[in-house]
Amino acid sequence: MTQEELDAMMNGDIDIESEISENSDNEELSSKDNDDDYGEAAKDYHVSAEQKWPPPPPTSEHKVVHQLDEVTKETEEKSGKIFDVLEEFSNGSMEIENQSNEAIKEIKSIQETFEKLKDNFPNIETFKKQYEVCTRAIAQLEGTISTAQNLSDQSLVAMDMMQYQDIHRQKIERVINVMRSLSKYMSSLFEGKIEDEKRVSSATHIVGDTTEDVVDEDDIEALIAAFGK
Repeated sequence: MTQEELDAMMNGDIDIESEISENSDNEELSSKDNDDDYGEAAKDYHVSAEQKWPPPPPTSEHKVVHQLDEVTKETEEKSGKIFDVLEEFSNGSMEIENQSNEAIKEIKSIQETFEKLKDNFPNIETFKKQYEVCTRAIAQLEGTISTAQNLSDQSLVAMDMMQYQDIHRQKIERVINVMRSLSKYMSSLFEGKIEDEKRVSSATHIVGDTTEDVVDEDDIEALIAAFGK
């Protein structure tokens, strides 16, 4: 408000209620224009009615780099545990294979004995049955060895596939490094010579604010009455 407008108000040349009503109408028009601008901006950025505008605040749960760091950390930890499990599978398969081979050697030794007995005593059916039992046991152990070898091979394949998981983690870390570099660059780009504490304070309230610190109609009338006295 200028000095001339204030003098006119004190002399009664200006209708305060009319001015207030006009200002209110102007604020409504300004608010409508802002809503229209918001609608256009939302349309330009393809923001739907369900989405929030502006974007969420930079809290810990919304910080992109913070979340990516957690993803890479958890990925590395889980990958390490998976590698340990696969290594146990592989070692266990090799142990089963070695034990089965040793068992086959012992059973073959027993089988040779029953083979001689059944040849020398063809009328004794027990020797022949025990020889056949040894033959079936050897076949089963050979199948166990084949299964153990297959498990060991599959464990190696899984380990090889997990290498790609580690590559993806490294790619995410590279993205994090690029984002951090850009953040530091932007901070340096907008850095000023004057410290924020030494800068002139900006206006706290502007036209259109409705906080308690803003002068209302009663305050204006009291101010005019004080000038009149």
